Amino acid sequence: MSEQLAILIWAATPERPELVVTPLVHALAARALDARVEIHFAGPAVRWLVEGLADTAWPSASRDKSVGDFLREVAAEDVRLLACGMARAAWVGEHECLVAQAASAGATAFVARVLDPHWHTLTF
Repeated sequence: MSEQLAILIWAATPERPELVVTPLVHALAARALDARVEIHFAGPAVRWLVEGLADTAWPSASRDKSVGDFLREVAAEDVRLLACGMARAAWVGEHECLVAQAASAGATAFVARVLDPHWHTLTF
């Protein structure tokens, strides 16, 4: 079995776009090592999955790549992007849509990864 990594992003919110790049780069690094990777977005960090929002956020002053560019890159590498249902209900407006690559997974799904000895986890 290949290595498996679940990443939880909750503190890296849209108000601080420089904080979300590190977990996304770690996801890409894990995929480069052939690990199966999924990213769970919880709390206000679920807003990164709102259609168009990440394209307006820049993690550095150079504006080389938007957060949206990073999200598309991880999605293209078959990293699963998972939105917490409770977070979505609290932080995503009723007329807002999530990016097409986003799926749903609740808090229990991430906790199950933490408790599963076949998975490694990181929290940001």
